[in-house]
Amino acid sequence: MMEAAFYFSIMSAFVKYAGKTMPVEILILARTVMALVLSYAIIKRQKISPWGVNKKLLMLRGLLGTCGLTLLYYAITKMPLGDVTVIQYTNPVFVAIGAAIILKEKLNPKIFIAAFVSLMGVVMISKPSFIFSSAAAQGQSKVAWIAFAGALFAAAAYISVRKLGESEHPIIIVFWFPLVSFPILLPFALATKFVPSIFELVILLTIGSLAQIAQVRMTQGLKMERAAKAISITYLQVVFAFIWGLIFFDEIPSLTTLIGGFSIVLMIVWISKNKHDPIPK
Repeated sequence: MMEAAFYFSIMSAFVKYAGKTMPVEILILARTVMALVLSYAIIKRQKISPWGVNKKLLMLRGLLGTCGLTLLYYAITKMPLGDVTVIQYTNPVFVAIGAAIILKEKLNPKIFIAAFVSLMGVVMISKPSFIFSSAAAQGQSKVAWIAFAGALFAAAAYISVRKLGESEHPIIIVFWFPLVSFPILLPFALATKFVPSIFELVILLTIGSLAQIAQVRMTQGLKMERAAKAISITYLQVVFAFIWGLIFFDEIPSLTTLIGGFSIVLMIVWISKNKHDPIPK
């Protein structure tokens, strides 16, 4: 899960950069196409049937993931990245609740504490304008609710991945995401009539490749670990984003950012050392 957070953080930086000149529909489609091609190549190499066992749940996971990704990318292009980040990272709470209800996973109070403290750390790092500022731009609230809906869809997708891990190979779960997404997203991307330059094409290929690597590692992590605990570890993505900002964009962290980053790392170390949580089979 830590590796997934690392690759997702790099991908997000590329998405934010690319979104300045390219339509969001193109960015999403590029990620989908790369995931479809790469995951199918792995399936062929490993000689695995691409159709899986639980086709209905695989399709549902694809639909949930498509909705979550689309809403997230849209929000990134319409509001500050920090605001989107803090809203996105509300999903572990819903993962924990949903996993308890649907998957009958035991709720360990430590995970709730870690999730809450980590979320507060995300807030301190991101400093979302709709919390820290009373002069939010007009329309901010609407986009914030769109981002929140994306977080809910993402939580539902994570829960479905956890359930699918009981019957499906990780690469099959990854493959079905773009398999479902592609026919849905293609008409919207074509409608933009956007033709990328060579440089923009390289950026799109990079985004797709990073997303594929991160998706595979996240799926493997969810299969090995309880859903709520595994997803909480992805808070590291925010810390990585802070590091990239410092190195590549000369963004000097504030005291609240340092405190927030420390609290996230502390909570991740804490829950990672909790070896006695029963993992449902």
